[in-house]
Amino acid sequence: MAEAEAETSSEQQVQEEELQPGAPTPIKALEGVNGLTKRDIQAFLDAGYHSVESVAYTGKKDLLTIKGISEQKANKILAEANKLVPLGFTTATEIHAHRSELIAITSGSHQLDTLLAGGFETGSVTEVFGEFRTGKSQICHTLAVTCQLPFENGGGEGKCLYIDSENTFRPVRLVSVAERFGLSAEEVLDNIAYARAYNTDHLQTLLNQASAMMMETRFALLVVDSVTALYRSEFSGRGELAARQNHLSQTLRRLHRLADEFGIAVVITNQVVAQVDAGPMSFNPDPKKPIGGNIIAHSSTTRLSLKKARGENRICKVYDSPSLPESDCQFAITEGGIADVQDKDKE
Repeated sequence: MAEAEAETSSEQQVQEEELQPGAPTPIKALEGVNGLTKRDIQAFLDAGYHSVESVAYTGKKDLLTIKGISEQKANKILAEANKLVPLGFTTATEIHAHRSELIAITSGSHQLDTLLAGGFETGSVTEVFGEFRTGKSQICHTLAVTCQLPFENGGGEGKCLYIDSENTFRPVRLVSVAERFGLSAEEVLDNIAYARAYNTDHLQTLLNQASAMMMETRFALLVVDSVTALYRSEFSGRGELAARQNHLSQTLRRLHRLADEFGIAVVITNQVVAQVDAGPMSFNPDPKKPIGGNIIAHSSTTRLSLKKARGENRICKVYDSPSLPESDCQFAITEGGIADVQDKDKE
C-alpha cells in the first residue's frame, strides 16, 4: 500500500515537473483525449514527435507519413494540439517582451560577443562557415562548455548535445576550456551528450533522439558539426541535387523545430566551395561560397563567415542576420578555447 502511494506520488511529481511553465508539453498528455489511444501516441513518439508543440508546428501532410496514422487521427491530434499551443496573431509588444527575455551564450571572446550583441542567441539557428582551420570546430567546443555557465556569466545553465559528422570532436579541448572557466572537467564532460553521425538518415534519427532527451532534462545548446559534410559525400552531381536539397531542408526544419520547442541555441557549421561558375569579367575578392545554396541560406537565422588572420587569430564577419549589422571582428584560438585578440597581435 505504502509502495503504491509512493509510486503515485512520484508519478505526480514527474508530471508536475514536465508541465512547468515555459516547458514543452509532453505528447503523452493527449493520450485518451478525443479518442487518441496509447498506440496512436506511441506512433508519434516513434516518429520523433515528443511534445504537443512539435505536432502543432507540423503540417498534416507530414503527419500522414507516420505509420498507422490516418487522416482522421491526424485531424484529431492537430485539433487538440492547436488548443494548447497558441498559433494565432499576437502584438509586437508581446513579441518584443519575449525576445528581451532570450539569453545569449558567450563565445569566450568579448569582441565576438559584442559583434553578436551578447553572444550566440538561443531559440534560433546560427550557421558558422569557412575554410578549414578557420575555427569552426573550436567555436563549437568552446560553446559546449560556456553553455553550462550560470546566466550571469554568459551561460545557459544547461547541457549540450553535440552531433559530429567529421570526426573532429576532441574531449581534451573541452577539458582545457573548462579549466579556463574554473569548471570541473568531469562535470563538464558528463553534461555533454555526444553522437557521431554516419549518414544523412542517421543524422535525422539522432535529431529525433535529441528531442526525446530534451524532454527529460534541460539542454541549452545543440551543435551539428558539420551539417553539410554528409550531404556532399552521399549526393553527387546535378542529377541528385533536388533530392539532396529536399533532404537537407527536412534536416534544417527539424533543427528549427527544436530551437522553437525548447528555446535552445542551435549552432551548425558549414563548409565552403570555390565559386567556379562566375563569369570571366566578374570580380570577386572572395570566390568561395557556403554549401547548401538557398535552402541553408534561408534556414539559418544568423550566418557567420570565418577567415584566417595572422597566427592563431581569425576574422568573423556577420554574413547575414535579421537584427545584426554587417560588421566583423577578430578573435583568437587559444589553449582555453575562443578568446580576445591581444592588441599586439591585431593586424
